[in-house]
Amino acid sequence: MKYERFEDVPVWKDGVKLATDIFSLTEDKSFRFKGDIANQIQRAGLSVSNNIAEGFERGTTQELITFLYYARGSAGEVRSILCVLESMPVFKNFISQISDLKSKAESISRQIRGWTDSLQNTDIKGQRHLDDKTKQVYEHKKKQEQFYKSLQQYTEKKKF
Repeated sequence: MKYERFEDVPVWKDGVKLATDIFSLTEDKSFRFKGDIANQIQRAGLSVSNNIAEGFERGTTQELITFLYYARGSAGEVRSILCVLESMPVFKNFISQISDLKSKAESISRQIRGWTDSLQNTDIKGQRHLDDKTKQVYEHKKKQEQFYKSLQQYTEKKKF
């Protein structure tokens, strides 16, 4: 599936959910006077969706891949901080929330890995590299796919 806007990308949405869940967790008074740990996990959580968005908007496949790796690294940083929180007695009453956040961060990492793998195996260089000829080829292919899709829908209707 081709996404026109980063806001439509499922892993970006998951990244936003991760960040909002982190902010909800760190609102608790238990995070006060624990150094910079709340701020650090908030920044790492925000970095996941922000890097996906920035890479998406850059216009080249290689830059998108680079920023996806940054986002994946931030998801790893979130998990690492959550492991630290798990080991601190003051956060024992948050074990369930911490576990859920770790699962979300792991899922995001897997999704990003799958996306980067597919991007690395494509000939598409990105929007910034499109010239008139490649745009024509792309538009022709798009029209062809739409034709085949409508043909398939037509033949499926005729079966009934």
